[in-house]
Amino acid sequence: MGSEHRYGAVISETAHFLPERIVTNAEIEQHVDTSDEWIRERTGIVERRFLADDEPTSHMAVEVARSLVDKSGVDPLSIDLVIVATVTPDMFFPATACIVQGAIGARNAWAYDLSAACSGFVFALVTASQFIQNGAHRRVMVIGADKMSSILDMQDRNTCVLFGDGAGGVLLERSEDPSLGLVDFEHFSDGSNVDCLNVRGGGSAHPATHETVDKRLHYVRQDGRAVFKFAVVKMAEISATVLERNGLTGQDLALFVPHQANRRIIDAAADRMNLPADRVMVNIDHFANTTAGTIPIALSQACAEDRLKKGDFLLMTGVGAGLTWGSALFRWGV
Repeated sequence: MGSEHRYGAVISETAHFLPERIVTNAEIEQHVDTSDEWIRERTGIVERRFLADDEPTSHMAVEVARSLVDKSGVDPLSIDLVIVATVTPDMFFPATACIVQGAIGARNAWAYDLSAACSGFVFALVTASQFIQNGAHRRVMVIGADKMSSILDMQDRNTCVLFGDGAGGVLLERSEDPSLGLVDFEHFSDGSNVDCLNVRGGGSAHPATHETVDKRLHYVRQDGRAVFKFAVVKMAEISATVLERNGLTGQDLALFVPHQANRRIIDAAADRMNLPADRVMVNIDHFANTTAGTIPIALSQACAEDRLKKGDFLLMTGVGAGLTWGSALFRWGV
């Protein structure tokens, strides 16, 4: 970023929501030709959560928003902006963020969704931080939420084992100390690789028809090998870059919260930074890949375990469809 900022954009509260229904690898075995052993070995996933069929993404996002308000004690009328990172919005429009804003009575806030897949929460968090650092806003709510079960093809063993449903979020607040909160970030996109990971049906290119449904275009599809090779390099690379640019090493981090896509990708990034295992937040075994939800869920769990104290360095990194990848370095402010 380079330039000095007048205010700090501090994460003052965290929260997460996970559906009650647990879907084990054994249950997935009943749908496709795979095995618990294969899934664990290749991904690190043991189980995931699925939301009820009649509950949309906003159900989880609203629960997170209400929890943030309750835990922090803030007046919803004092919230200036609500951003929801998601690729499974309730509907094309209005934004799921508007549903959240209405549900919590944040009548003075404007609201919009941000679509960057698994990088979505980090992209949204950095975007929100700009409004606080430049003095435009005092309080912003950022939520990552995805109901991946709504776009999973349970006949496709390459994708149905990987994903789960969940949501997490944070309150960002203004601090008079510019050394706290967002310290630095690096974000990238590579639009030449959109075919690696996508949902082709339902948009203006392939509006919903009997044909698109029959062709199963409304489900997530990915080139698993290509995405894995890309993610294992880029997550490690961008994480190391942000640290090095700020004169830090893995030893200076109190916590690394990576996107939970694959245990091997997480381990590669930690190894690149020479980061001890106890400073890496991992929950992929129980929740799988919740897309925009993974990082805020893991961060909320870490806070519940008191793994961060004021002044600690926190690094969050995601890689997702787009292809997109990004990393954000925070200095904990509460």
